[in-house]
Amino acid sequence: MAGKDKPYRVYRGGRAKGPIRPEVPKEPRGARQRDGRYRYPGPQPAKRGRRRWRRRLAAGLLLLLALALVWGVLGFLAFRSGVSEANARLDPRAVRALSPPDGAVLATPANTLLLGVDRGLWRGGGSARSDAIVLVRTDPDDHRIAFLSIPRDLRVEIPRHGTQKVNAAFALGGPTLAVQTVANVTGLPIHHVAVVDFGTFGEVIDALGSITINVPKRILSNKFECPRKSPAACDRWRGWRFRKGEQEMDGKRALIYARVRQNQLNPGESDITRGERQQAVLQAIADETVSLGTYLRGPFIGDDLAKPLATDLSAFEFVQLGWVKFRTPDDGVLRCRLGGTISNTSEGSFIVGTEENVSVIAMVTGKTAPQPPPPGSGPFGPGCLVGR
Repeated sequence: MAGKDKPYRVYRGGRAKGPIRPEVPKEPRGARQRDGRYRYPGPQPAKRGRRRWRRRLAAGLLLLLALALVWGVLGFLAFRSGVSEANARLDPRAVRALSPPDGAVLATPANTLLLGVDRGLWRGGGSARSDAIVLVRTDPDDHRIAFLSIPRDLRVEIPRHGTQKVNAAFALGGPTLAVQTVANVTGLPIHHVAVVDFGTFGEVIDALGSITINVPKRILSNKFECPRKSPAACDRWRGWRFRKGEQEMDGKRALIYARVRQNQLNPGESDITRGERQQAVLQAIADETVSLGTYLRGPFIGDDLAKPLATDLSAFEFVQLGWVKFRTPDDGVLRCRLGGTISNTSEGSFIVGTEENVSVIAMVTGKTAPQPPPPGSGPFGPGCLVGR
């Protein structure tokens, strides 16, 4: 084969056999002249329009981020001002009755006791029983939040006062004795406490705009706080009505929903059912608090959010609770309740706790799987349900 053309050509990627095909040179950029040649137009100016658009977009995004950060700081400062006033309203003895937390709310499980008190009597020094008792356990590592309702008629041992209904603890010793009593009943350390004044509770919901509640069954309540103007009209008035399904409620209506004690359309409902309604209202408030709308109105309503509270929680701890709530999926929410059987005595009607209450506490702490109230346990059966 010496002296002859090779029947193949070597390329970078290998070689190809067969006749050699002439390479077509790449045409240079430029305009073709009449003689068929191309004219080199010279260096072209850089396309500045696209770069200028990108710079403007980046500057706009940075400005928007800065404004969002400043707006969030203003909202937090307003909220911190309201929380500082709420901290001053709490009895210092209640703070000393709390168990020291094991760490930050954002990183460790925490138990927060919520006490709903009617009419604001506790602020004026009068005696008031806790109308709602809910223990909220947050577990950020497992993305779980458990709401444990304690029926106000549950018969318990109140320190230094003997056996009484659990809601009497607040009337006898304020939030301090309520914290001690609930800790003894549940066997759980209470790390934080928040007393909610139902007299101004609706103002928080109005500041948020409204809350969304999913009413499971139609309600025709017992007669309380008649909205009619004359006694004759109140006599004809049958009670507050709530239709079944999802609906928005303002502060007044949400508060009435949480306080309904009897449903004329379902005599089987009890104080346990009332506790479930209170849990629904609390969850709806928590959902609305971490919403975009609340963030946008934060600088204007931040201090109003803490107006009905007396608590040891700081503003930053509230923010941590909100983040834990935001990260918790629906199947990580537990709705639990203590219960028992009804016992009528000369001192009144009580709920006597059963052994199942111990199992419910284990469900709340995540030691056992959540289970609904056992079949046949009646309207006051203890247990846990998963989801909202």
